[in-house]
Amino acid sequence: MLHVDIPTLPEIRSLIAARSDACVSLYVSTTPETQHVKAGRIAFGNLVKEAMAQLTAIEFDKRRRAVMEEEFTALREDDEFWRLQAHSLAVLATPDSLLSFRLATAVRDRVEVSDRFLLKPLLRAIAFPQSAFVLALSEGAVRLSEIFADRPPLPVRVPNLPKNADDAVGRASVNNLTQNTRIANAEGQTVLLRQYARKVDAALRPILAGRDTPLILAATEPLASIYRAVNSYPALATEGVSVSPDRLSKGALASAARHVLDKIYAAEIEAAKALYETRFATGRATSDIATAARAASIGAIELLLVDMDTDVPGTFDETDGAVSFAKTASANSYDLIDEIAGRAIQAGAKFLALRRADIPGEAALAATLRYPV
Repeated sequence: MLHVDIPTLPEIRSLIAARSDACVSLYVSTTPETQHVKAGRIAFGNLVKEAMAQLTAIEFDKRRRAVMEEEFTALREDDEFWRLQAHSLAVLATPDSLLSFRLATAVRDRVEVSDRFLLKPLLRAIAFPQSAFVLALSEGAVRLSEIFADRPPLPVRVPNLPKNADDAVGRASVNNLTQNTRIANAEGQTVLLRQYARKVDAALRPILAGRDTPLILAATEPLASIYRAVNSYPALATEGVSVSPDRLSKGALASAARHVLDKIYAAEIEAAKALYETRFATGRATSDIATAARAASIGAIELLLVDMDTDVPGTFDETDGAVSFAKTASANSYDLIDEIAGRAIQAGAKFLALRRADIPGEAALAATLRYPV
């Protein structure tokens, strides 16, 4: 599997609430290919220099700045850390702490210095991780793999996973029903396949526990329906690959599963857009930044869609959510869209970071509201 460590929702909420005299948010493209990590380390070093220059420009305390620079340098020189990377790296630092998260999704290189962290790129990685598990299931074999957007699939080792249906039920063949007259018909074969499916599900539980990564099933009938009936993993995708995995190469299976994953994300986006249109017709939706800021401050946002590549510098009034727009970004401001997202998430709103073309009206943001504001 890719070396990723995406924060949990409680961790995200802690990062949203974090405040310091200097919060440096640094995002850099990386690669899981060890032989090509040099470019990411160089880019990281350049972004650190930019962050230090911004701190110098606001006459930040020299001793605290030196502490941050020392921590950044230690991370840049850590060969073992850079050997294990994914597709991008988020580093969030203050003079008192430094956190790093390796992400499966690609983000553009950027750095922001403020009194709070920039989390929008990290939220994108959480909303659309671009990865899924694929369960290739047939009577003759079963295997679990993990797929990614632009990397070959990787096998996932699953202890106690039966080799096949025969192994699971302890018979020479699930199709030789004469071994036991009690199940000597088609109904009896279904009983055996259900036993097989249950053992597969039980073996997967420790691997999938606590995750919400989509699980895509590749199987044909009747085994596909039998497995779905006993599955205990909530994130099993409704749609699967209906071609027998025995007929597909690993690459072909991964390609078919990626198509399913793309459809899952597309359906999620379309459902969000449809909800926006419904709410807008009743006065419970907005694409105005000032209105969304006020709604976020009072916990009125139900669902927030934001353009992950648009930044609107400015500041919030902490009492009423009124915004002041800045002409240019600086260490004395922060991204208003990111701040709206943080406040909305803290109040329990659902969140999607998208491309502008996927947002209603191609606005910088679109919010549905729990009630009109």
